[in-house]
Amino acid sequence: MAQKSDSKTPKKSSAKKSASKSSGPITSPLGDADREITGEVLQDTLLDLIDLHLVAKQAHWNVVGRFFRDVHLQLDELVTAARGYADDVAERAVAIGVSPDGRAATVAKGSGLPEFPADWRTDKQVIEAIVDSLGEVITRLRKRIDETDKTDLVTQDLLIAISSDLEKSRWMWQAQLA
Repeated sequence: MAQKSDSKTPKKSSAKKSASKSSGPITSPLGDADREITGEVLQDTLLDLIDLHLVAKQAHWNVVGRFFRDVHLQLDELVTAARGYADDVAERAVAIGVSPDGRAATVAKGSGLPEFPADWRTDKQVIEAIVDSLGEVITRLRKRIDETDKTDLVTQDLLIAISSDLEKSRWMWQAQLA
């Protein structure tokens, strides 16, 4: 993509303007191209993690069945973890000079997670849906880990840590289906 010049933009920041990448009060330790790629990775990850939190909360409110209590409590753990990861990702974006966008409309448009159905779900249906959602987040994270290999190793490290924790969580959810 060619960048056009903007006389109002400081020399060290990108001339390309967008809601999540506009130059602002936070300068970046990364070059413009690396910041843009890394910022997109972080934004996409943020949307998936916010949606994961919402899916887990929806499931938490609507789970029924023999193992209701265990699944209900495990969903609370996932909600807490996903919210924490989302905050870490958003704060990393800010640290590299990218304004994160976690608004509901942005999440609805940009998340890659499977839609969680409304209404009551059995404990088995919830576990299967959570395994699927975690699998999708992990798959997408692993691609993003590769994308940040050349642009920002600090962000890559964050994504690796999140992926590791989510893979462990997915294993624990999957074990309940065995």
